Amino acid sequence: MAESSRRCYCSVPGCSNSKKRHPYLSFHDFPKDEGQRKLWVKFIRRNEGPYFQIKRGSTFVCSMHFKAGDIYTTKSGRRKISPGAAPRLFSWNDWSTDKVTQEAAFQRASTRLGVDVRVTPAVAVPILPQTDHDYACQPSPGHLDAAAQRIRELEAKVRQLEVQLGDLSASKLHINRYCATDEDFRFYTRFPSEKVFWTFWESVAPSASRLVYWSKAQRDSGSADVDKPGSNRKLALVDELFLYCCRVAAGLKEKVIADIFGISTATVTKLIITWANYLYLVLGSLPIWMSREQVTALMPAKLAEYYPNLRVIVDCTEIKCESPSSLTLQSETFSVYKNHTTFKALIGIAPCGVITFVSKLFTGSISDQEITKQCGILRLLEPGDACMADKDFAIDQMLSDVGACLIIPPFKRGACFSKENTEKTQSIARLRTLVDRAIRRIKEYHIWDSTVPLALSGSVNQLWTTCCLMSNFQYPLDTEDNICV
Repeated sequence: MAESSRRCYCSVPGCSNSKKRHPYLSFHDFPKDEGQRKLWVKFIRRNEGPYFQIKRGSTFVCSMHFKAGDIYTTKSGRRKISPGAAPRLFSWNDWSTDKVTQEAAFQRASTRLGVDVRVTPAVAVPILPQTDHDYACQPSPGHLDAAAQRIRELEAKVRQLEVQLGDLSASKLHINRYCATDEDFRFYTRFPSEKVFWTFWESVAPSASRLVYWSKAQRDSGSADVDKPGSNRKLALVDELFLYCCRVAAGLKEKVIADIFGISTATVTKLIITWANYLYLVLGSLPIWMSREQVTALMPAKLAEYYPNLRVIVDCTEIKCESPSSLTLQSETFSVYKNHTTFKALIGIAPCGVITFVSKLFTGSISDQEITKQCGILRLLEPGDACMADKDFAIDQMLSDVGACLIIPPFKRGACFSKENTEKTQSIARLRTLVDRAIRRIKEYHIWDSTVPLALSGSVNQLWTTCCLMSNFQYPLDTEDNICV
């Protein structure tokens, strides 16, 4: 009869199956028939004695040791043994009935002792007790201490090997070949120091390990397997980030990067597009807009005295792009100010010099008023806030609609400025240099040195945004020299 209790253990030597660990198995009592029970005892190679006693309801043999035809299921769902069936499948016969023939006692003894007992003189050999399952006996405290010590030694060895493996892998990284000093890191990555770069890398590494590469994402568009990591990675992940920085920060051409890293130009393009989109998602998810309390807490004391409600300083900037062949697109992207086709964006910084707002790129023909209306910065301002801008920004009405006010240099009325207007103009000009310096930091990412090709139009917005956000990882702007006195 199959036993349903979960405190069931198989009594076959070497078998550690239990109902708790293997609920799909059935466990069966030894038969009541004396002859049949002795047959079971013979087949499982155990003898009843002080170390093994058959008790009804507590001594079982699991279904793994019976042939499939020996077990049947009743109408009530219980699994039972067919009459006359016996356990015949064991580890010592390779779980096959072809090898079920029992070895003779002298053969088993010869195998166990390593000598032929048939030619050995008869000697008195003490009967050794059979070892039971490991759950039936407790190891001595000495054994536990030795095992614990051995585990600690192996753990220490694993840590040592991990360090050695890390050193071996680090020696092959391209970033370690080209970046040895803080100056090298500033040139290739625009991060101010080696420490800042590795801190940034440690923050993005966990999610970067699941990165899906751009070409694979295209092939698997709409597939359920799109979240699996890309295959055939040719570079270490940190080298992929370094490659992206070489293109964006240092401005190296893709052919030069391909030669440096020993990969194809197509692979370089794939990695740049992939990391641009990845960093756009990761950095774009960070809340960079500062609350009014944060702005007030970080605002320099002199600035708080003159403009206590100042929340953000805004300005627009443009980057040149390749002229499209379509006349309609040419007219939309042509900037009268730059006399060239451009992309245009609005940047906002807090009074402490941190970039707190980055708009998407618009076509160069858009006006400052329209870009302010469409970029979404008005939804972030609260009643009582003040926004500083150049006098070209005629956005005072839009700001008043949300309860904010505009701070711009005063217009000249008459032959010259009054003393008050002159001092106000100078103080605003000093403050507006902060946003100019912030924009200059962004454009010091040398990918913007040359005209943006139309081939990058699909990812130029991601590239621009990541450059803006990564510039916040540089040293803070010095605001003391730009405060009105």
